Amino acid sequence: MLQHDYLLEIIGKFVECVTVALLGVFKDGDFSRIPDAEQAVADLLDLDAETAMALAPQSLVTMMSLSGVGESVAGYAAYALSKVGDAYELAGDESRAELRRSQAKAISAAFGADDNEIPEEFEALADGLGE
Repeated sequence: MLQHDYLLEIIGKFVECVTVALLGVFKDGDFSRIPDAEQAVADLLDLDAETAMALAPQSLVTMMSLSGVGESVAGYAAYALSKVGDAYELAGDESRAELRRSQAKAISAAFGADDNEIPEEFEALADGLGE
């Protein structure tokens, strides 16, 4: 039970960080907030942000598997990375946009997360983005 509560707390902080960062990007045009969302994903996965964001999609999945948190956070990480991809596209950085989307798809495929499902905790972000 304690581990479950801890995971919920970590996910709550993650969702808050990603939501604030991405609303700043999409609502205010503040592209300097993109790394904040990436840092939140890396923190959720218990990885160094610079390393995690540079990994090829399958390598990121491997690191998630090795850390033991993959299955429990896959849907959250995949959704966030997909939105970060959208943010990079809006900023005109197609190569990073494609990498983030590829990472999101690899995570979804490896851990059985639904690409089209918005995690309940991200509904406020989705509403704020007009989804």
